[in-house]
Amino acid sequence: MTITLLGSYDGVELIRHELKRYGLMGFNPPTNQDYFEAILLTKGTLRVTWNTRTEYLQPGSLVHMAPVREPVCIIAMNDVEFLYITSTSIFESYKHWVDHFHQLATEIAEKDGDTASHCERIRKYSVLIGCELNLPARELLSLSCGALFHDIGKTRIPDEILRKPGRLTPEEFDIMKMHTIYGRDMMNSPEHPFLHVGSVVAEQHHERYDGSGYPYGLRGDQISLPAAIVAVVDSYDAMTSHRPYQHPKSKREAIDEIRALRGKLYDPRVVDAFLKVVDIFEKD
Repeated sequence: MTITLLGSYDGVELIRHELKRYGLMGFNPPTNQDYFEAILLTKGTLRVTWNTRTEYLQPGSLVHMAPVREPVCIIAMNDVEFLYITSTSIFESYKHWVDHFHQLATEIAEKDGDTASHCERIRKYSVLIGCELNLPARELLSLSCGALFHDIGKTRIPDEILRKPGRLTPEEFDIMKMHTIYGRDMMNSPEHPFLHVGSVVAEQHHERYDGSGYPYGLRGDQISLPAAIVAVVDSYDAMTSHRPYQHPKSKREAIDEIRALRGKLYDPRVVDAFLKVVDIFEKD
């Protein structure tokens, strides 16, 4: 996301946004405040979800909310540009947190010996599956945030364990598993405001449909759907990526393995949606 302040007067701000394909932006209802917010789309196609209602906007479309009373999720279906008008002065803090989150995602990936593109792939692929499943706005926001920061807890895992080239010992794996709990706590911390919406994903993305996952051994519908989505996408990305301890599978081999584990390790609803959109992964 790129944001530019075009004008400000008497508390009203006009902010230009550029979102790359499958980029996402969200609004949550403010606490005891009445803001006017509007979006004027100038380029591309936006998918806008209010709670459970979804519309696709084309250039020239105007959406206004006065005030926001329920979560709103905006997804760029291709590269888009739009104007965001708000009746409160938010640009400086808004830009600060956008920059902060981008940097945090990069630090998480680098800590694990990966690249920032890993975190963004997980987020983008997860959002595609969420759209296929028609998740409501609140769950889409939880999914996007949780997917991008699903491994934030690894920043608290010692490097000698996190970067070990060989197989972990049972004791080391017990330490590694704690990254899910650390991630939940970090995302719920005042140190990282706004990340709380994705904390359940960080906590549960290693749970498995048959109860064989961690940290709690949840099964079936006990696992949040956003976390179940990230579980599939994270596994697929791990299978097809170079890792110190394994050679990558081909995309077709990874897809076949995900399909074979439908209803075992992975939620059947998620696998079915994954199979419908996975070809887009390959094109991107």
